[in-house]
Amino acid sequence: MSRDQNRPLIASRRLVLGGGAMAAVATTMTGLASCFRSEAPVDDQGRVRIRFATDWRAQAEHGGFYQALATGLYEKRNLNVQIVQGGPGVNVPQLLASGAVELGMGSNSFIPFNLVAEDAPVKAVAAFFQKDPQVLIAHPDPALKTIADLKDRPFLLADASISAFWVWLKAKYGFTDDQVRKYTFNPAPFLADEQAVQQGYLTSEPYTIETVGGFKPKVFLLADEGYPSYAAMVLSPNGFARDNAAALRSFIAASAEGWRDYVNGDPKQANALIKRDNPDMTDAVLAQARDALNANAIVEGGDAALYGLGAMTNERWQAFFDTTSGAGVYPQNLNWRNAFTDSYLPGRG
Repeated sequence: MSRDQNRPLIASRRLVLGGGAMAAVATTMTGLASCFRSEAPVDDQGRVRIRFATDWRAQAEHGGFYQALATGLYEKRNLNVQIVQGGPGVNVPQLLASGAVELGMGSNSFIPFNLVAEDAPVKAVAAFFQKDPQVLIAHPDPALKTIADLKDRPFLLADASISAFWVWLKAKYGFTDDQVRKYTFNPAPFLADEQAVQQGYLTSEPYTIETVGGFKPKVFLLADEGYPSYAAMVLSPNGFARDNAAALRSFIAASAEGWRDYVNGDPKQANALIKRDNPDMTDAVLAQARDALNANAIVEGGDAALYGLGAMTNERWQAFFDTTSGAGVYPQNLNWRNAFTDSYLPGRG
């Protein structure tokens, strides 16, 4: 993705689906659950075919999946994987609901929780980002040490963010809705107001602001302040997981190996595929994004450091539920454990 006209669109892929859209997806999935052909097809070489939908146009945030594809890690496990590129207007749960893809990518923990709230038969089966890369961005100021120091400043937020991470920020720091200003994915209002705070993604907007604004902004990674959301999750319909358990385990294992290779090894093969799928992507953007993933232990930190790449824990999911239900986003009786399973992770099952 280029850092000019396409860059303002970048954050839209990370926002939570609106209630109406999610309800429509859930209705479709619930209605089709009993008649879906959940057994994955095979190609003429006997390999299981899996279409995997990403949450945005190809970029470093998908690098591990592209690395697994480019280096033959999926093929080695008898899988024929096609990465279906996301983008504006692409709704991963809808693709899963229609059977257009077998697996999809979830950008944050709200997505599987929303699906549970609507009784949609889909679970998160792996989380390859242990930290949600959501950030708050401010102008450089020696007085800014923590997020708490942003109190009383105007926040540039997209509509969907107000019912997502803003809920956590208000609960933890006492921020109020009268601080919110409309964010349109254009950095100009932020650049014009030295007191403004802008939402962003660790691997995207800070680089854009530094490039366009000519200064290095102050960046607060919400995960480092206790925000418990996972990201880069693999979402699977329950029927697909049930009827293709071995293939699903192989997909997750190959993806984990791909992510390990991408962040620690030579990313050139993956980057070549990324640039093929997304010609707007540049080597500079890919390099800085990969550096940010490594410097902040997005892939290999957290639960992954203890249990392996892709890991999820009951404790993290419960922390997310406690925060969001306590703020009134979800009912206290939500069966949040239906949002995920670790049964298909390497070494499990």
